[in-house]
Amino acid sequence: MHALTFSRFGPPQVLEYREVPDPVLQPGQAIVQLEAIGLNFADVYRRQGRYTLRGEAPFIAGYEGAGTVLEVAPNAPFRVGDRVAFCDSPFAHAQRVAVHFDHLIALPDDISCETASALLLQGLTADYLIRDSHRVMAGEWVLVHAAAGGVGLLLVQLARAQGGRVLGLTSSAAKARAVEQAGAEAVVLYDQDCVKEARAQGGGAGMDGVYDSVGTTLTQSLEAARTGGTVVFYGFAGGDPALVNPRVLMDRSLTLIGGDLWNVLSSAFERRSRAQSLFERVRSGQLVLHIAARIPLAEGARAHELLESRQSVGKVLLIP
Repeated sequence: MHALTFSRFGPPQVLEYREVPDPVLQPGQAIVQLEAIGLNFADVYRRQGRYTLRGEAPFIAGYEGAGTVLEVAPNAPFRVGDRVAFCDSPFAHAQRVAVHFDHLIALPDDISCETASALLLQGLTADYLIRDSHRVMAGEWVLVHAAAGGVGLLLVQLARAQGGRVLGLTSSAAKARAVEQAGAEAVVLYDQDCVKEARAQGGGAGMDGVYDSVGTTLTQSLEAARTGGTVVFYGFAGGDPALVNPRVLMDRSLTLIGGDLWNVLSSAFERRSRAQSLFERVRSGQLVLHIAARIPLAEGARAHELLESRQSVGKVLLIP
């Protein structure tokens, strides 16, 4: 089979589409023929050498995809031909991948492989952010960084569905329009004074909650939160944040909490029940997915460049 690989860390140009050995079926696993693969910033971090990575060179990144079961180990809850998806199993940037049964999510007939790959990892992230990290309550103001990104657009919609009022933060007027269409009441650009706008929208006090996936903006996020507010740090797309003096938290009674999806998806039940909830939201129209681009896996470097350029709105998919 072929896979998108890299043997050294660096820019997108280190990526190579090459032939690699087929995955070997192990007990408790299924071999999945992938039809769509989700590209995420975590995959960029792995290529750069800034994030956890499984295996050895040539490395295969990717943790999210959907396709058809080709082969299963004994006592499988799935059958050959079943349509399945996953969002937390390694080596996904390939034509085929071995996935443990517990990590597989059965796809309903009305959920396509592209929909699953555009929804699961980022949708489950947005879901736990507003349910587990800082639960958005009706009437609350929340600030969403990178609001036109894959997680951002879903987070805006889910926060609105819970009665929250959203201030979206993004980088261009074109992206701002997409954020407004997703339900944000107000949008501010990164080259503007986001702290001033956050305080103004929050009635002078600031935001009840702030969701920061950029990292380098964490200091501004703390400033944008109201006294007693919560800042959720769940990504570092722009680089690592500056160190935080605990006095800042104490003096304004702020809560700073970290968030990582791997700590939430602790069982097959959690994966599947949360995924089914997302599928239902898509069916009802409460969640509208935005696919920024469908790029052949063989042209994966182009997909990485697009994601890093911050010009995309929504999810970038790789197509094997």
